[in-house]
Amino acid sequence: MGSLTNKYFLLNKPVNMVSQFVSPHKVPLLADLNYQFPKDIHAIGRLDSNSEGLLLLTTNKNITRLLFSSKQPHKRVYLVQVNKAVSEENLFRLRNGVSIKVKEGQYYITPACDVQICKDPSTFFSIIPTGNYYGVHTWLLITLYEGKFRQVRKMMYAINHRCKRLIRISIEDLNVKGILPGEIKEISEDEFFSKLHLENDCN
Repeated sequence: MGSLTNKYFLLNKPVNMVSQFVSPHKVPLLADLNYQFPKDIHAIGRLDSNSEGLLLLTTNKNITRLLFSSKQPHKRVYLVQVNKAVSEENLFRLRNGVSIKVKEGQYYITPACDVQICKDPSTFFSIIPTGNYYGVHTWLLITLYEGKFRQVRKMMYAINHRCKRLIRISIEDLNVKGILPGEIKEISEDEFFSKLHLENDCN
């Protein structure tokens, strides 16, 4: 039986906002959004301040463990804009694993993943500011099943490209399509668990 109290939300997190409700620093917070959130709301995982897109919010304290700490990997798709044209050689490197720094003096080879050049990013994300189209650039669609700290940006750095925009467009079957930056969409507990392919055993 589903919980009668837990709430579940999808947020299209704007750029330059931290994924927290409180902070000792003077930064744009989730609490600044024009929405009346319930008590004990928190973000599931994080997006960097300069990253944007899908962020899950809930009052259910068990979801982070179920989604990001379980042995079952969960698919995350990112729309990434990088400077310069990406060569076939660098696409091959991304798809087959690159070396990124994970800790001081420690490196990690990323697992094989799906990387495609995206010719029409508006198919996946409706608001693409024209100001970010200056110069030669490439949009990539990257599918990962893990999330090391700043992994996508480090992967771009490993192939000598600078990440200009990083947008998480989906986690499993939940996505930001139709949700504008800064907007929040509440969904039911059944839909939340179903689209994330989670077993609802945490009530």
